Parts: sequence; C-alpha cells; structure tokens
Amino acid sequence: MGSWQRWLRFGGVSLRSGGGACVPLGGSHWVCRRQLSGAENETLKQRRTQIMSRGLPKQKPIEGVKQVIVVASGKGGVGKSTTAVNLALGLAANDSSKEIGLLDVDVYGPSIPKMMNLKGNPELSQTFLSLFHSTIETDNLMKPLLNYGIACMSMGFLVEETAPVVWRGLMVMSAIEKLLRQVDWGHLDYLVVDMPPGTGDVQLSVSQNIPISGAVIVSTPQDIALMDAHKGAEMFRKVHVPVLGLVQNMSVFQCPKCKHKTHIFGADGARKLAQILDLDILGDIPLHLNIREASDTGQPIVFSQPESDEAKAYLRIAEEVVRRLPPP
Repeated sequence: MGSWQRWLRFGGVSLRSGGGACVPLGGSHWVCRRQLSGAENETLKQRRTQIMSRGLPKQKPIEGVKQVIVVASGKGGVGKSTTAVNLALGLAANDSSKEIGLLDVDVYGPSIPKMMNLKGNPELSQTFLSLFHSTIETDNLMKPLLNYGIACMSMGFLVEETAPVVWRGLMVMSAIEKLLRQVDWGHLDYLVVDMPPGTGDVQLSVSQNIPISGAVIVSTPQDIALMDAHKGAEMFRKVHVPVLGLVQNMSVFQCPKCKHKTHIFGADGARKLAQILDLDILGDIPLHLNIREASDTGQPIVFSQPESDEAKAYLRIAEEVVRRLPPP
C-alpha cells in the first residue's frame, strides 16, 4: 500500500442507547417510557441536542483558500466539468494576479485529470514546526498537480485511470474529507470545486464542511435537465449556500457551413428557470465541436483558443461570477 493510499482509510462510530420500563400498549405492542420531572426533562432535551450536534460537521475554511466556488448540476452530461475547467482558466485569464485552484470531488467519475492533461500520483509535502530549535514533523499533505497555471486535485490522481471506484458511502465520505482537508493548496484566491451531479451525500458533505462563497448551476435548455437543475439550486439554498446564477450550456448549434442556428436542446429553458428561481443567467455556452475536441485533448478552449467566441463566452461567465461574489 502506497503512502497516498493509506490516506483513504476511515474509522467507524458507535451508538449506544439507554433502557427504560416497558408497558403494554395493546395487543402485542409495547412501549418504553418513564415519567420525568421538569428538571430531568430539560436535561434530556439538552442531552439530545448535544448528541444531534455531534453528527453535524463543523464548518471550517480550507487552509490558504480565500473563496470557494462550486460548480454543480442536477444531472450528469450537461457540461458541468467542462464549465468548471474553463471557469477556472477564465478566472486566471481575467486577472493574472489571482491564484486559482481546481478541486474535483466527483469520486466515481473524475474528469479533471483528462481535461487538464494531468497524470500521476500527487506528492506528499512534509510540514515541519520548529520548537525551541528542535524540528517536529506534522501530518503529510498532498501537493496539487499543476498545469496551465491551475493547481488541481482529483480522485483521478489516486486511482488507475480505468479502475472503477467501487466504494460504499463511508469510504466516499472519507475520501472527500481527505480532498478537502489534506491538500497543500498554498495560497489561493479562488478554489473552483467540480461537484458530482445530483443532490446527495457528497454535495451535503462539502456544503456543511467548508464555507462556500457561491454556487454556479449548469444546465442545458432541455426540460429534463432543468428539472434536476431546479432541485440542485434549491438544495444549495436549503444549506445556506448563495447561488450566483445559472449557466445555459449547449444553448444553440450553428452549422459551420451554412451558419444556420438550431436549438437542439430547446431555446431559453435555463432563462425561464432563472426567472422562476429569481436568479441571473451568467452566460450562454454554444454547442460547438471545438469545445468538445479541446476538452478531450486536455487543452481547454479558454487556454488553447482564447480568441474564439466559445472561449470569450467562458471569460464573460468568469467576470459575472467574480462580480457576484461576496468580499473575501
């Protein structure tokens, strides 16, 4: 087992409960209860509150990161990871003084390694503390891989490219905890987090563990995709994460020969959803061959074709995201 693999171990928790007197309720049903005084009842309530609070993670900032932006979608296949990658590059292109990171928390289907043309296992950095001229070694941290000026971390760096991640919930949550807490990001102005599709354990864990400056919801104009995008936006609102707006991806296809425009997935569906949710549209991304080819070859379009109309659409979205972020 390699040094980085040992990081994926996790522990369990145990629960215990007390007993009480049982009385018949009727038939074969019994109920356990005891008469409590006012003081005992108040003590029990306090005890229950303490136990319930233990199950909730304490929100703590990621060391060295000023602001976290999550890119999410209710449904897979709508271009969320492509948007996350080009958003990160757009943030860097719009302001070269900013340090940008990209975190892929899609454990089952990580896409960032291929899109960012990165391979290999992350190195472990050793942090040392000096105490009265003696050196004390602390926990190792994973060092992000770097390309196009963006620091990247993904579960795809920790497993073989073709190996499926066949894990149950506890192992996934442990891996998410490592990705959030045990990465040496240095100093970042923005950390873009590529979330998995849906509204499950990972989304809740990330939202409850770290302070998030804003969420970007990606959807195609198709009604089926918009239904799940609606759920995704409402989930972030329930966990008190501000939704910065919607990105309408694959909004229109323009024939490269005759220049005729076709709305393959429908027209302005995300705009209608934005009106329902009282949100803004951050931008429209066309359905274009160049975007797909650039992503598949590991050369995102904002980097490889910065003067193209497609890249400029991502750059405008990056501007809109920054404009809506709260002060760090």
